[in-house]
Amino acid sequence: MPQAPLTRVKAVTAEIVDFTPSITLTGVIEARTRTDLSFRINGKISERIANVGDHVVAGQVLARLDPDEQQEELVSAKASVASAEALVRQTSVAFDRQKELLIRGNTTRRDHDQAEADMRAAQAQLKQAQSDLKLAEDQLSYTELRADADGVITRQSAEAGQVVAQAQPIFTLAHDGARDAVVNVHEWALNNATTDKDLAISLVSDPAVKTVGDVREIAPAFNPESETVRVKVGLRQTPDAMSLGALVNGTAPMTTQKVVLLPWGALFEIAGKPAVWVIDPRSTTVSLKPIVLSRYTKDSIVVADGLQAGEVVVSAGVQLLRPGQKVEIAGGTR
Repeated sequence: MPQAPLTRVKAVTAEIVDFTPSITLTGVIEARTRTDLSFRINGKISERIANVGDHVVAGQVLARLDPDEQQEELVSAKASVASAEALVRQTSVAFDRQKELLIRGNTTRRDHDQAEADMRAAQAQLKQAQSDLKLAEDQLSYTELRADADGVITRQSAEAGQVVAQAQPIFTLAHDGARDAVVNVHEWALNNATTDKDLAISLVSDPAVKTVGDVREIAPAFNPESETVRVKVGLRQTPDAMSLGALVNGTAPMTTQKVVLLPWGALFEIAGKPAVWVIDPRSTTVSLKPIVLSRYTKDSIVVADGLQAGEVVVSAGVQLLRPGQKVEIAGGTR
């Protein structure tokens, strides 16, 4: 009875090499500096001028409060100043008269000192009224919310007709200038990255748009929900296409590892865990061997543990094999 032909497979020889992988994560472009803009006083918004997405310049009015109360206080403060000025003029004239009378001996020292005291009191009252006027002018100016820098409105938290409290955020302003790529990075990636400089940043929608950045800030707190750390990469230059909110990919090199690179076709499994078929060079029989995978690349699987240099691994035909089966290697091993 003729012997059944042996199963033909392709094979490669395991070779331990230095492998320097890279990791690419997706982030978003944010402004280096952002501020929450709020009114300095309580009040009802009478007018909202700016909208999300608007580019504004420093000093531009973004919203206004109803100014009736502040205007009334300003009118009252001006009247108080006018009254205090009149009193200063009156007491000054009376004091000058007392000085002349005292020189001629036609008044008493007591009346002279009282006139001087009245004049000093009137002058102090005028200073207080002038201070109150300045405060009233400031309070009226606080009814207008102005941009503190050139930038883009990225968030709006109130509408016209709404009563708002002092320091309640109304807008968020992303300042013009430097930009960051903000990425949520797994802790293991942070620990295994070899550098935080010269990181490649590219636009997700158009990878040809590229720039370079350096890690500027790593959040001190770990996010337990996503199991990541927030990292800000400062861009050295910001292409026009990398506008606020644009999605970008950031790529960084990782620690060099001693690994075995195998073709995708070599991957099999044992009880749901990765494995490969290894050929005994003397008997040409195959056996399954569990492996530890480090990562996957476009063309290869990266084996971190489980194989020794020189072992022959089946790289094609793994679906036809069973433990102890004799095989024929097609074309020799690579």
